[in-house]
Formats: sequence, structure tokens, C-alpha cells
Amino acid sequence: MAPAEPNAPPFRPKGKLPVFEDELEGWKGYIEWEKYPEKKKQVEEILKQYDFPDPPEFQLVPLPKTNPILTGERFKQYHYATGLGNLVDISWQYVLKEKAEDMVHVLQFPYNGEPPGDRLVSTEITRNEDFFVRNHGGVPEIDSDKFFLEIDGLVNNPKRLTLADLQNEELFPRETKVVSLQCSGTRRLEQIRQYPGDGDELINAPWGEGAIGTARWTGVSLKKVIKHCGGLKDGAKHVELFGADTYFKKGKVYNYVVSVPWRKVKIHEVLLAWEMNGKPLPKIHGFPLRAVVFGYIGARSCKWLYRIRGIRDPSEAPVQRKEYLYYTPQIGKQNALYSNGFSIQDMPVSSAIISPKDMDVITHDGKVKLRGWAYSGGGHWPIRVEVSPDGGAIWYEVPTENMSTKYYYAWRLWEIDLPLDPEGWLEFCVRTWDNAMNTQPTYVRSAWNWDLHVTSSCHRIRIYSVNRSKPLTAARLKALEENGIPLTPITKPLPIELETDEQYQASMAEQRGRDPLE
Repeated sequence: MAPAEPNAPPFRPKGKLPVFEDELEGWKGYIEWEKYPEKKKQVEEILKQYDFPDPPEFQLVPLPKTNPILTGERFKQYHYATGLGNLVDISWQYVLKEKAEDMVHVLQFPYNGEPPGDRLVSTEITRNEDFFVRNHGGVPEIDSDKFFLEIDGLVNNPKRLTLADLQNEELFPRETKVVSLQCSGTRRLEQIRQYPGDGDELINAPWGEGAIGTARWTGVSLKKVIKHCGGLKDGAKHVELFGADTYFKKGKVYNYVVSVPWRKVKIHEVLLAWEMNGKPLPKIHGFPLRAVVFGYIGARSCKWLYRIRGIRDPSEAPVQRKEYLYYTPQIGKQNALYSNGFSIQDMPVSSAIISPKDMDVITHDGKVKLRGWAYSGGGHWPIRVEVSPDGGAIWYEVPTENMSTKYYYAWRLWEIDLPLDPEGWLEFCVRTWDNAMNTQPTYVRSAWNWDLHVTSSCHRIRIYSVNRSKPLTAARLKALEENGIPLTPITKPLPIELETDEQYQASMAEQRGRDPLE
């Protein structure tokens, strides 16, 4: 393979680039792959002609201090080679237009990004421009007036519904739900730093604590739509969801396809949403229609939804069958199979400290304010949050009045003024309990898995404590201020003497010298 980014050679076409026409008028960037195996085969043969860039190494070496952190050169070149290069530029323009300027661009293309932590926990409902994005392909541009949703497969009366049909309250009762979505890669950096794993820059992108967000989603229950189509036929136990984005995997091309069990649909935990926080879905979040699957891994909440199919078993599509698998710690590059990991569905209880940040130096008067989020999927909710200033020996409960609103399907934000006497390097950690008494594994090692999914262990940060209520510390801080010397970075040696000769002699006399008497 060709060198990886940032040293990847520029793309050079081999002859005339292919042209795959948009499937439908008003559906720019949507190519139907699943119905046309001959087109899939054509792409497979095209991709074989190229020496694409190697996946970048971002686990065994420090992450680039750039934004975007990774650029996705090989995925860009897959698109260039198949005549879909315009999606690369179009998708980035939607990042610039619809997302906050200071987003952390984890992967430029396909776009993966999270907001700065301090703003993430500033409101219990995440602003659209701050909501994380985890895309697997480019952004299709679908005209809402031309849009339709196809419902087929094992349904009694297959139908084609327009957006106007779905929004017609005489047909479907509209509902709004507060739901958190979380990527299974949230907090993956903690696994990467301690125990690296699979290194696909898209599937295993180096996420921090911000790949989670909460919104008010408006739409219609998928169960109501299936009922409108006469229900599922006997034997149908799953519902397959098709997204209009193009996805490349191991030299092949697909539409984004996942599935959810019918048991999830029939309890009204799958919403077909067209609004996000009272506004039409942003293009980058799936306009004009997306699925929102309550309490599940975010990958099941299919964006740019255009087809729903009743099926007997879980989808055979690669995103469902070959990805988002959870392996035991003894499974790795040497023995991983698609069949020896289980499919991630319900998200477990998890939490994070957002403020302070890892490696912060904190000057305080005996208390430190901590802020963060707590979440549990699968129809559970956070009931208690506890923080520890000593790595997990002593725990302090976050007062309930310092936790945000309790929802069935959403996170809770929290804060606490943590009593803190000791100085120097300390390890803070947080754990959450949900209403079913589930809590978090203690250490990253306990939850490590080859694909680096679901970092659900207690979130830990290291901070350097400077307690101003200690007389000696207060005196040193005063001296530094008087001499215009900053405390940080703490590694920079002090340019002043640590004490006068008189102070030293007095202290030695009080200690009765350094040597024993006899």
C-alpha cells in the first residue's frame, strides 16, 4: 500500500473516472448500491486498480496536534477513484456551515467530530451545532419535496410514504422525545493510550469524552408506520434501516445498512425524526429523515433514512454483522472473527469528568468543582453519581440537586464541590449507578476490547493540586505573584531561592538537624 497520511501521495486517476449517476432527481449524492450487485462489482474492480494509502498509525505514536486530527486520506481516495470525489468537498462545507467553529475534528472525512468539553456540559439539551457527528460516508443532499420512504420486505402492505405523509397528524401522531445518542467510541482515547487495538481510522477513530449528546427529537414512532403498512408478516423479527450515504469497507461499496429487533420497535423506542431541537434536521445529521433508536449504540440511529425492510434475522450488512462487535480481552489481531464477538446494542452505564481536564494544575482553597455527564442506555437512567479524589478508595456522592433533569432515555449532567485537602498529583475518578444497580468497571483494562468500543470503565483524570489553605503554599503563591512568576508549567524550575539562609537554619534547628544524635 502507499504511505499513510500525512505522507500519502496525491490521488492520480487511472484513466477516465467512472460516472455513477444520482439515483433520483433531487437526491444528490445518493447512489443505490444494495439493489444493483453489478454496480457493486464494478466498483470492486475499480478499487483493485489502485494502490491506496495505508491506514495511518495513530495509536503507537502520539496523535497529531492538528485539527483535523486525522484527515481520512484513504477514504477520500476511495471516493475520488469511483467518481464520488465531490462528496468530500460537499461534506466538509456542511461541517463549516452547520457545526461550531471550534469543534474537534477527529476525522475530516468521513466526518467525525465532537465539541469542546466545557460547552458540552453547559446545557442539558445539546445545541445542534455542538452535537457530535459520527458519519461513515459523505453527506447526501436530498430535497425534502422529492423525498420518500420505502417500506417493504416482510410487511403485509408495502408502501411508499413522502415526508408530508409522515408529518400528516391525521395519519401518524407526532411525538417529541428527549434522547441521548452516544457513539460506542466515546472515550476511546483511554483505551488507545494504555492498550492499543484495531487501528482503522474510521471504525476506531480516536474519540474523547464528547461523542455523546442530547436533543429533543420530533417525528413519528416506527411502530405506527409499520402498523400503517399492515404490520409485519409472520416470522419477521427485525427491521432493517437503509441510509443514503455510500460506505466503503475492505475494497467493497455499500449503502449504510443496520437493523434493530422488532421487540425494540414495538415498545415505541425507535423514532423516525425530522426535527432536532425544534428545527429541521441539519444536513450533516441526516436531513430530511433519520432514525433515533433509544438507548442503543448510536450506529443504529441510521441517518438519511430512505428504506425500511422487514426481515427475519439481524441484517447481514457489514455495519451490523462485521462491525460494532465486542470481543473478550484475549481476542485480537491473531484470532478475531466476526462470529466470536457479540453485537453491541444497549449502551452500558458510563460517565465522564469534563472539568477539570486531565493534567490540569488546580489552585484551590480546599474544594474543587468537578463537572461532567452520566448516562445509561437500554431504557435505564443514571440515579447516582460518585466521584473520588484518590483513585477510587473514598467516594463522594454528587448531591441530587446538582444533577440535571431525569429522563428515561437521556444523560444527566452533574457537578460537585469536592472537598480536597492533599496536594500534588492526584487521580480523580467518577462512577455512575443506574436505576437497575448497574455501575462501571473500575479500570480501563477491565473493559478493554480489540475494537476499542464502549470505554465504560470509571473515567480517570490526573490533576496537580495546589491547596492555598496550606500556610506554606499560600506563602509561596504570594511570593510568586510579587515576583511576577507564573506557577505553570509546574515543570519549569523556579528562578528564585526556595528559602533564605535564615529560614533554613531556623527550620534545621526545629528539626534538630539532619543527622541522628548518636
